[in-house]
Amino acid sequence: MDSVRPMTSPSANLVQPGPRRVGPFDVGPIGFGCWRLTTSSTDEAGALVAGALDLGCTLVDTADVYGLDWGGDGFGACEDRLGQVLLQQPSLRDRMVLATKGGIVPGVPYDSSASGITQACEASLRRLHVDHVDLYQIHRPDLFTHPAELAEALIALHERGLAREFGVSNHTPAQTAALQQHLPMALVSTQPEFSAARVEPMFDGTFDHALLTGLSVLAWSPLAGGRLATGEGLPTELMATLDHLAAVHDTDRASVALAFVLAHPVGAVAIVGTQTIARLEAAVEAVHVPLSRADVYAIVQAAQGRPLP
Repeated sequence: MDSVRPMTSPSANLVQPGPRRVGPFDVGPIGFGCWRLTTSSTDEAGALVAGALDLGCTLVDTADVYGLDWGGDGFGACEDRLGQVLLQQPSLRDRMVLATKGGIVPGVPYDSSASGITQACEASLRRLHVDHVDLYQIHRPDLFTHPAELAEALIALHERGLAREFGVSNHTPAQTAALQQHLPMALVSTQPEFSAARVEPMFDGTFDHALLTGLSVLAWSPLAGGRLATGEGLPTELMATLDHLAAVHDTDRASVALAFVLAHPVGAVAIVGTQTIARLEAAVEAVHVPLSRADVYAIVQAAQGRPLP
């Protein structure tokens, strides 16, 4: 007799508070994003990274291009700062799942050629002062590189031990599948923008493809760059819905918004880029905000500005 999944009540809590699996790694549901790690103080950056790890934010996500904004010094600045932290506190490396990305080249704008990705990964390792990363992701698709060529580069990086696992970021399901077709090892992650203000991955096949293939979802900008906390430039109906749920659950709208990201059955990791420990502490508490089916669909409809059919 076939097993039947138990039915859940419409009022049941959908938020998944437990660890997420990314390839062979278990990570916390909240990840620490380094796109704003632009402080000039290594001590300050080190305290922030250590604090994030202490809170269970064990996925540490960066990219070579981080540092071109948020007050950074330019390309590679955030990897440089994180690398200085790891030099100063080498024990932190064993406590994190270290992920970085490559493939964006200012002025080009994308280069996922075999030589381009190889050089990008090697440069990232030098800036980070590590001999390998746990996860290397292609930051955005290079439409003028054949996936077979990119695959050859990733295979070589893997054989050299420079990256343990690979994933993609900002790729369509078809682009992801095309790359996977040429790889002997499975891609382990996809990194789309996903938040209560940007729900497209639930409708454009990104989450469906992840559920079909077992890809882990790493959601970038889960607070829409902070706008879900401030309300700046977002629909009043969405803000009203978040505020209502925050009042019901005795929390704030940012926590409700993070809980929404964690409620989808794809089991996303919400990558938070805040640069204060207090806000990180608040972010990890979002796993305890209970959202029902009615709650999450109210957010989806407010985000889209129309009722679902």
